[in-house]
Amino acid sequence: MKEVEKTAIGSDAEVVNEVTKGDEVHKPNTEGFSRRNFLGVSPTVLATAALVGLTAQAQDTRDTRKADKDTSASDPGPENSPLLDENPSSNMPPPTDHGDIGPIWYSFDLAHKRVQEGGWTHEVNSKVLPSSKDLTGVNMRLTAGSFREFHWHTADEWAIMEYGNARVTVLNPDGTMFIDDVTKGDLWLFPAGYPLSIQGLGPDGCQFLLVFDEGDFSEDGTFLLSETIAHTPRNILAKNFRLDPSAVAKLPTDQLYIFPAKLPQSLAQDKAAIGGRRVESPIRYTFKMSSMAPTRKAPGGEVRIVDSRNFPPNKNIAAALVTLKPGALRELHWHPNASEWQFWLAGKGRMTIIMNEGRARTMYFNANDVGFVPRVATHYIENTGTTDSTFLEMFKADQFVDVSLNNWLRHAPPEAVTSHLNLGPELIAKIPAEKELVIAG
Repeated sequence: MKEVEKTAIGSDAEVVNEVTKGDEVHKPNTEGFSRRNFLGVSPTVLATAALVGLTAQAQDTRDTRKADKDTSASDPGPENSPLLDENPSSNMPPPTDHGDIGPIWYSFDLAHKRVQEGGWTHEVNSKVLPSSKDLTGVNMRLTAGSFREFHWHTADEWAIMEYGNARVTVLNPDGTMFIDDVTKGDLWLFPAGYPLSIQGLGPDGCQFLLVFDEGDFSEDGTFLLSETIAHTPRNILAKNFRLDPSAVAKLPTDQLYIFPAKLPQSLAQDKAAIGGRRVESPIRYTFKMSSMAPTRKAPGGEVRIVDSRNFPPNKNIAAALVTLKPGALRELHWHPNASEWQFWLAGKGRMTIIMNEGRARTMYFNANDVGFVPRVATHYIENTGTTDSTFLEMFKADQFVDVSLNNWLRHAPPEAVTSHLNLGPELIAKIPAEKELVIAG
């Protein structure tokens, strides 16, 4: 069988790499295959294969050898074909890849789910994506009425609603309370140490992504009301709450974490029940990103940027929601202030990261995948599918900052650019002069 891989080196060139394994021709199918066809394959095997792949030591000669006559890259042993089809550039990298920059991909579909009555949760942190030392992602589902119990964290909690409806609450240290209902596309930011709750609403609860500004954060390590109660002596609880022993005996003795409950009253009724405007928080901790105008809109897609400039409580986590049309490109760029943690909401794409010392790595991404880009590393993202790709760019920073390669080249002296790239003034003038963020295919 021949394995054929085509990798675009630039707008005018294409390299074809073939590996001979008999008479059949096998082309990696990155368009129509879903990881959910991996039934029966160990998540550990999938993760190890995807994150490690083959060591990229023999890549320098791939663009010059005649692969149909060369068996150097042949693999007569067993292969996980579905995994190879989904991410061909991990195992057999394009000739522009070189060296090792560490893992840049993981998927929530490989993460173990903690399932309880009322919902589930799973996470991607530095234990499974060790290069990501600044941010952790947690995906959570709550059925209608169910609670993520009263709790607080060591890290700031940023969130985006992926599905459904929820009611969120957070208490300020001055005793004022914030309560709001959120729906798909809405964000929230709750500071570290502030007590909060999340409850699924009708008709079908909710699902949301949480992002914490600690790379080794674990959702299992949060501070819970139920554990505070369970591990405080009963007589102290009675004295603190001014309750008699019979009432204290009703308090929980085990962890709740996620649990079912009745649907709440209306938002207005809940606000009135706790004291109305007298205890209303002066700070708004939710943001309706779904209704904001795009920060940048172009034929190739659009970008919505949310950071401390338009969402003041958001001091430690900046975000950009990017939508790319089929064939469109998130332009070549880098981020000077923070590493990038990605979450893919829809579609598929390919990303190459170029590091110092000539290191480069290419990976493909699908919905529910996580990507990582080291700080100041050049990278692009291309929509390789037939539908829109949507993903989040997340940073441990108060502001979203990026540097555009096009923008730099057009604002440098033309003769200096000519000296570096061997392009005359007329060709340099064709490079976009301003930062575009997204470029149509």
